[in-house]
Amino acid sequence: MRPESTALATAPRADVFTETVEDFGTVRFTPVDPEADSAVLHAWVAEERAEFWGMNGCSRELVREIYEDVDRRDTHHAYLVRLDDEPVALFQTYQPQEDRVSECYEVREGDIGVHLMLAPVTGRPRPGFSRILVGSLLRFTFRDPAVRRAVGEPDARNEKAIALLGRIGFVRQGEITLPEVDLPEFHLPAKRAVLAFLDRPEWLAAAPEGSRPS
Repeated sequence: MRPESTALATAPRADVFTETVEDFGTVRFTPVDPEADSAVLHAWVAEERAEFWGMNGCSRELVREIYEDVDRRDTHHAYLVRLDDEPVALFQTYQPQEDRVSECYEVREGDIGVHLMLAPVTGRPRPGFSRILVGSLLRFTFRDPAVRRAVGEPDARNEKAIALLGRIGFVRQGEITLPEVDLPEFHLPAKRAVLAFLDRPEWLAAAPEGSRPS
């Protein structure tokens, strides 16, 4: 029999945000469990299409260790997003003032950084899937009234991600170079990125009626 502490550590994590979207399904955001979710995350980041995530070639063990580090932080958060219980995305948020991006622009109070990786498509693609799912991601991001602006910084070579940000209202600010981070627990090479902002008022103005936070 396993010790009680181990059993508790492996208990499923609770959702932090759930919404049902008409004609789409129920979208759930759950904090990443590094141990339980490492297999699915490793499968995603190992694919060639995920090269801009920067974890191609990482072992499952290293993926687990990376998200254990994220899990320990109060400034960075990772969520597994499910649609009707099927994992469909990895969504990460962070406080820009505690991230290397702060060296590239003047951080404002109320800024929140975002990263998104969609799961590989299985079966027939659903028209409008990304757009509808991103709507949920933005409602999750702006659910806290203190959040005034979302900050994106996709790799400058990632044309699909840059185009998606443009379609959902992010305004391109220009190219930046995120500095290298070399710490004992992890290493991040320098990254040429596109800086883009989505201000809360602009998001509210564009959000369909009935989908805005109260």
